[in-house]
Amino acid sequence: MIFGKIDFLNLLPFHVFMKRYAKTLKVHQSLNYHKGVPSTLNRSFAARRIDAAFISSITARNCHHFGVGIIAKREVLSVLSIPFNSHKNDTDSATSNLLAQVLDIKGEVLIGDKALRYYYSDREHTDLGKIWNERTGLPFVFALLCTHNHTNELKRLSHAFIRKPIKIPYYILMENARKSDLTPAQITHYLQYISYKISEKEKRGYKRFLKEAAQRGLSPSMRDIRYR
Repeated sequence: MIFGKIDFLNLLPFHVFMKRYAKTLKVHQSLNYHKGVPSTLNRSFAARRIDAAFISSITARNCHHFGVGIIAKREVLSVLSIPFNSHKNDTDSATSNLLAQVLDIKGEVLIGDKALRYYYSDREHTDLGKIWNERTGLPFVFALLCTHNHTNELKRLSHAFIRKPIKIPYYILMENARKSDLTPAQITHYLQYISYKISEKEKRGYKRFLKEAAQRGLSPSMRDIRYR
């Protein structure tokens, strides 16, 4: 299986889980990784160059998934709008750019680890997850863990991932702190705002976002893609 890998800190628990899961099932030699930012992996998944990945929620409407995603209950810290004289998208993103438009928030959209560094620098920003929750009372689903044909494998993997919290070893925190230019304490603090299990409230939040985007005539650049 070729798995799309996003090296953002919001998926650090999943990457730790995958290492343990693959070794437990003795399938690590059959797993290959294709790295990229969300917008790149969306295109790779649509072109079937990868078999499974966390796909931006706005382009994942018809994909096979089993209740795992990247979710912000309220604040998200890593999806921000920062002061700018007009609207500016983040080229790494698909969903977050549309979320800013749905919320009518003007500024430059920042996502991922660069947004986290901005957040912890204590500069002016608007947290898009927080504004969404304040307006709707619902969590926001930024991505879904999707597959094309490996449905049985992804179902087992998804259920195993959300079965219990993932403890991140300190040496991995240190390694990621060096790569991201953040501290281990900042990474640990950030991950408290991210969840992965899609329950009924998350489903309602996701449907609400798709509906509001459609009502405003907004659609992703990949609007003609359909996942089977």
